[in-house]
Amino acid sequence: MAGHERHLFSPCICDSMRLLRSLFVPCVCLSLVLTLVLLLLLLGIRMWMQGRRRARRARNGRPAVAFFHPYCNAGGGGERVLWSSLRALMNRYPSVSFAVYTGDQGVTGEQILQRARQRFNITLPRPITFIFLRHRSLVEAAYYPHFTLLGQSAGSMFLGCEALMTFVPDLYVDSMGYAFTLPIFRYLGGCKVASYVHYPTVSTDMLSLVRERIPRFNNADFISRNTLLSAVKVVYYGCFGLLYGLAGSCSDVIMVNSTWTLRHILSLWRSPSRTSIVYPPCDVRAFLDVPLEKKKEEEVEEGWEELGRELTGEEEGAGDRKCHAIVSVGQFRPEKNHRLQIRAFSKLLDRKKEETGGRESLRLVLIGGCRNQEDEKRVLMLRRLCQELDVADRVDFKLNVPFEELKRELEEATIGLHTMWNEHFGIGEHLKKTSRI
Repeated sequence: MAGHERHLFSPCICDSMRLLRSLFVPCVCLSLVLTLVLLLLLLGIRMWMQGRRRARRARNGRPAVAFFHPYCNAGGGGERVLWSSLRALMNRYPSVSFAVYTGDQGVTGEQILQRARQRFNITLPRPITFIFLRHRSLVEAAYYPHFTLLGQSAGSMFLGCEALMTFVPDLYVDSMGYAFTLPIFRYLGGCKVASYVHYPTVSTDMLSLVRERIPRFNNADFISRNTLLSAVKVVYYGCFGLLYGLAGSCSDVIMVNSTWTLRHILSLWRSPSRTSIVYPPCDVRAFLDVPLEKKKEEEVEEGWEELGRELTGEEEGAGDRKCHAIVSVGQFRPEKNHRLQIRAFSKLLDRKKEETGGRESLRLVLIGGCRNQEDEKRVLMLRRLCQELDVADRVDFKLNVPFEELKRELEEATIGLHTMWNEHFGIGEHLKKTSRI
């Protein structure tokens, strides 16, 4: 009986092998045909894009440089780099036209420029073209509760295609960290491409956090507590890092903002000959007129008042006490860790509450920009945290403030505070230079 079954089973295996052999050649041919069709399609798109660029050059008579910055109206440190770069390039290359791809809706180009003047005290020397993109939501983190990095990167490729279809530049600059748009503009658009990297999308430090199962804003507690999920995330980060490196290596010129970023980009993109450090603008000229001597005079006056209290036996808290401002400057994003600042400030107030007027002598000022509805929700959560810790009366939120107000707050500050893990942008150094410590 068993021999009869083996006898029946052998022809089945032979028939299956013959079927696979008969399908192999057609499948290979079909794959080659589909690959050829895809290559021809991509070549056709590239030639069409080059034709559009030549037609634009014929109309305008000058080359065009376009910056990809979907949140150019946000008012953060990355936007300062954008407007400073545009101002410098416009002054250096008067015969070149400039454009900005932006996803901001409900505003005009003039309103965006006006906001840049108010926030950064930067005025462009000549007009600029804004290309308004309609599908910025594709790069919003809220759309991708899981596999966020992969989802946002895929979304940026679709947004990049929309940008390329709308306007074909001669030089494309990604100034916001969307590396997966680089191969689209290089290979489909036939453009020269450059990138300015503020912070790598994935880094070896992020991998270390996952391996060591340390919870962070980008490593949820339920993942860090689970060995299997942590292992899967390590593999996910590793594969994503490989793709990220391939996309970034398409850049003809790579600029990074610090030695910290340089180290990570070199390990991921592996293009040392094309990578340079371009430090972010930290313009302190507007703060040179801060009357620092005034603080010395105040210190002398406080010394005389303290001596008078000792002679008269008056308590230190009886008179008016100076209010010391602790100022934090940074966009309201998870990595800035404003929650830690509020909790630390609450502990400080607990220590000072035993002193007469101690609580009233301190205030925490959180200054930052809100890019979208997600950031606004984050601010509401921070306000609720202040209420829970009973510090709401000593914490001020300053959202999207103009440059003059920012300058005034820094002038009056006693302490500059920044709590971002792996801080890379020089904000702490900027606060040190501009605050009256």
